[in-house]
Order: sequence, then C-alpha cells, then structure tokens
Amino acid sequence: MSDARYDVIIVGAGAVGLGVALEITRRYPRQKLLVLEKEDRVARHQSGHNSGVIHSGVYYKPGSLKASLCVAGAAAMVEFCREHEIPHKVCGKVIVATREQELPRLEDLRQRGETNGLKGLRLISPEELREIEPHAHGLSALLVPSTGVTDFALVCDKYAQLIAANGGTVLTSASVVGIRRSTQEIVIETVKGAFATRSLINCAGLHSDRIARMAGNDPGVRIVPFRGEYYELTPARASLVRGLIYPVPDPRFPFLGVHFTRRIGGKVDAGPNAVLAMAREGYRHSDVSITDLASSLSFPGFWRMAGKHWRNGLGEWYRSLSKRAFVRALQGLLPEIQEQDLVAGGSGVRAQALKPDGTLVDDFQFVPSGNVLHVLNVPSPAATASLVIGRTIVETAAGLGLS
Repeated sequence: MSDARYDVIIVGAGAVGLGVALEITRRYPRQKLLVLEKEDRVARHQSGHNSGVIHSGVYYKPGSLKASLCVAGAAAMVEFCREHEIPHKVCGKVIVATREQELPRLEDLRQRGETNGLKGLRLISPEELREIEPHAHGLSALLVPSTGVTDFALVCDKYAQLIAANGGTVLTSASVVGIRRSTQEIVIETVKGAFATRSLINCAGLHSDRIARMAGNDPGVRIVPFRGEYYELTPARASLVRGLIYPVPDPRFPFLGVHFTRRIGGKVDAGPNAVLAMAREGYRHSDVSITDLASSLSFPGFWRMAGKHWRNGLGEWYRSLSKRAFVRALQGLLPEIQEQDLVAGGSGVRAQALKPDGTLVDDFQFVPSGNVLHVLNVPSPAATASLVIGRTIVETAAGLGLS
C-alpha cells in the first residue's frame, strides 16, 4: 500500500475487533483506521462458528463486565439487526432443571438474571414447559424471554461495510508476523507489508496472547483452545424443538452443557460439548498443530486446570467420540431424541484464557500497555455484546491518543 501510516490499527476482524473499529469510525471520524485480518474474509473463526444466539445475560455474575455488557449489548444487537435488516428473532429460551439438585440453582439463576436487569424472567411448571416446548422434559424451567438468534457472520459483514463507508480500512489476508515498538510509533509487520501507527488494539482472539508477546508484553495468561462440536436434527425431526432449550449449567465449569438451538435459518443444533482442541483453529479431530498443542501442554496452568476438571474433561471426550453418549446427554432434556435423529453438524473453537494457577478466566479481560491495548479474554457473549464491548474498549483506549 502506498500510504502505510495510520492513527490506530486493530488486529483481528471478528465481532469484537470490528465492533471496536466501527465505534472508532463513529466517535473519531478523523482518525485513520486500519483493521488487519489474517484470513481472506472477516468472522472466520469464533464469530463465524458460534450458535448465533443473542444471549440475555442471565448466567453472568452480577457486577461483572460480562453481565453489564451482555444485557446492554443484547438490546443493541437486536436494534442493529432491525436497523440493517439482518435476519433475527427474539424467541426466548427455557433453562430446564431435570434433577432435584438443580432446582436451587435454577432459582439462583432467576435471582441473578433479575439483578442483572433482565425483565420477564419466570419459573414455570412442567405443564407450562410443555406448552412452550411440547417435547422437553423437566421438573421446572426458567423462562428467559429476551434471548434471541441471528447470524453473526452477517452482522460482521455489515460491520465491515459500515467501517469502510465511514472511511476505515479492513485489510484481509494480512497475517501479522512481527511488531516493533518505539517511543514514536508502533510498526506492525504483515505478509502484506509493514504499517505504522501510534495506537494498537489487539483483538486477535485465538491468537491474542501471541500478539501480546509480539508487542513485548507478557499477557499473564495462555490461550487454550476448546472445540465445541454440534449435531443437527434431521429435517424430519427438527419439529421436536421450537426455540432454545438449555440445561441448568454447572457453576464449576465455564461451559453451558449440551443444549438445543433453533437457528435463524430454521436448522436445529444439538450441542456443543467442550473438548481440548489440538490446534487453535482445530475444528476437526484431524486438525493438529504441534506448535499449538505444545503451547497448551507446556503451560503449567493447563495441568493445574486438568487436575481440577479431569472428570468433566473425560466425559466431554467420551461424548465427542461416542454418538450414543452424546445422545444420552441430550435425552435428559428431550427424551424422544434417538441416534438416527441426528447428523453431524459444525463446530467452533473457543479461545479460553487460562491463568498460571489453572484458573479459567471467566470475565472479559482488557489489558492496556502504553499505547497498546490487549483484549485477552472475550468469550461468549462477545458476539452478542460486540457493539457495547466496542464502546467500552474505545473508552478504555482513550489514553492511547484517540481523539
């Protein structure tokens, strides 16, 4: 490119990176902005491989960034989809308790959701559950009316279009290979050339810790990839699910458990599980990166985490390898489901930040370092809240010289 100097550069064109870029072009229209993406199009990884759920914010700890940004972000996302005619539906969901010991946790979720500002939450009886989801089974359920679905790949495409219309640049197939920092500027070296800037925002998702190290910072965490695998209901059995059916989550583990999601296009997903991926972009069992696997296995925090959660991990692997076991887990919510009702679906990889002590980072994590801001942990509900996360990150990055 003939002019390689920018006021701000963002690495990563997923929902979060694009949400940040869109906010910058709106708030600071005179800033010259560049988004660098290593893939040939936007939203190729976490943002394009999720379930499409517009999360409500019912699960998250009150006072956390996840809680506050998700509730506001869900409303902003619905409005964005409506304004730009992106297919979406606010369909609600039910969180179903299938065992007596889950009932107190269901009530805790109701209280947590109300504390987070959700409206219309209601515990319902088995009879009311069957009116909403005739084939679901449970002792009680929490109705969450504000949950919705959309297609986040389409959302990200629209973000990119608006960024370009506002004067920003999204450059694809531009993998970052090095970063040089001085008191005067930051130079980002890519396979498409070098670009100078005075402010850098790292939204690289699955590779955010590596970008932080390239920039000369110790991120304090290691990204460990977890793959979530889905089945799809066959067209003949898709009518078993009207909307979204979720289990009561285990508070000791950051994943929600297998559930049913009717996507905006009408297909019904069943899953996901959560297994260690052998590559940071490992969407299949056969996807193995020695570098990525060594990164996970050489990190002391991985083994400390494994020591705490090995039973859960073995169960997830068993369900990954055995369709019958996967179906048994699903039958807790939908007893009629049989193996022949499911066909292999897609998968996604979650960038989970892990601390050296083995703790899974639960909340969003934004770490400033001079004129660089690292976004090191933005798992679900990041896509849901991407517009509001963008605003928050831009406000956090105000000290980087954005004006």
